[in-house]
Amino acid sequence: MFSSHLVSLLYGLYALPALATVTTRADGCNLPANYSTIDTRSLPNPWRFSDGRPVTTAADFSCRQAEMSQILQRFELGDFPPPPDALTATLNGTTMKLSIQVGNHTKLVTATITPPANGEIPTGGSPAFVALGGLSIPLHPSVGKIIFANDACAEQSGQSSRGKGWFFDLHGGRSHSAGALLAWAWCAGRIIDGLEQLGASQTGIDHQKLGVSGCSRNGKGALVVGAFERRFALTVPQESGAGGTACWRILDDEASKAPRRFEPGMGGPPTAESVVADSVWFSRRWEAYARKVGVVPADHHFLAAMIAPRGLLVLENNIDWLSPVGTTGCMKAARAIYGELGVKMNMGFSLMGGHGHCQFPNATAADLESFVDRFLLGTVGRANDVEVSPVAVSSSWWSSWSAAPNITL
Repeated sequence: MFSSHLVSLLYGLYALPALATVTTRADGCNLPANYSTIDTRSLPNPWRFSDGRPVTTAADFSCRQAEMSQILQRFELGDFPPPPDALTATLNGTTMKLSIQVGNHTKLVTATITPPANGEIPTGGSPAFVALGGLSIPLHPSVGKIIFANDACAEQSGQSSRGKGWFFDLHGGRSHSAGALLAWAWCAGRIIDGLEQLGASQTGIDHQKLGVSGCSRNGKGALVVGAFERRFALTVPQESGAGGTACWRILDDEASKAPRRFEPGMGGPPTAESVVADSVWFSRRWEAYARKVGVVPADHHFLAAMIAPRGLLVLENNIDWLSPVGTTGCMKAARAIYGELGVKMNMGFSLMGGHGHCQFPNATAADLESFVDRFLLGTVGRANDVEVSPVAVSSSWWSSWSAAPNITL
């Protein structure tokens, strides 16, 4: 078990400079250029470097997170660009305007800031959720909201929309390797840049107390945004399912069996291949692996591991096309990673049915409030211990990992 000193060190490793997205490649943690595929049914081991060395220190884990990021970029998501060459933010009422320059290209974009419903804005600004497309979870009265028009950043309306949006206008158009999910992560970082530049005295928002959320396809985006933009204190992906909080290996294994029908009439379990065909969320690089996910040296428990030790609350539904087995197994594995870091309570997983897609269940309200209290409002104490799912998944997907590192600092 990691000590509390390790947790402090991990937070220290995430100290962030103003007006810049933290690089996903730590110094000396570059993935080898010739790093290739593997062949494993089980989920890849987060406690082993790409060269097989064990993770033994807090600095090691930060380095391993950088490797996870690079692996996901190389095989699935595409390349994550550095911060823009220049960014200027202005505020007109509740509309934040950003002028973003990359090379010879400049784009003007906007984001709408909604203050907390209770009208109370502390001296240092109030917390806020950045909502991809819109917010499907209840908003605490002390928390503001910023609508992120992610479809304008990178479209997701079918294969013909690949390479469209202001992210691609800035980065070379369709020739850029990023899929929409990674593009959204970069664009969301620009919203934080603007908040940092303007300051709480103008925006009323504390840029150090931000959450990110989205539902369904935008829930997939929220997970990737939280993984790649470390300035978010809390990530709440809602019903992201296949291509989001479900692991590819478990997803395809489940699809190979007789279709489950948790809620009849909603379609059968998806596959990695069908998810790729559905939209442009992923890089074209992923097309080469969608039918052989077992050779990829990463899976989506790595996205959750990249968020650690920050707050992560995963909300899922038991609709079969969301892959309840895939999400349950993947997020149980991710929670095991948080547990080995000594911060298990910083991640919660709740899969509840009996409601429509993207309809928030009242039974989850107390758990959501506890995570908002802990990570956005700064309430002393721990978030609720949340692990709820009616689905049974074998721990064999992750039990083959080597024993957790026993670190003495």
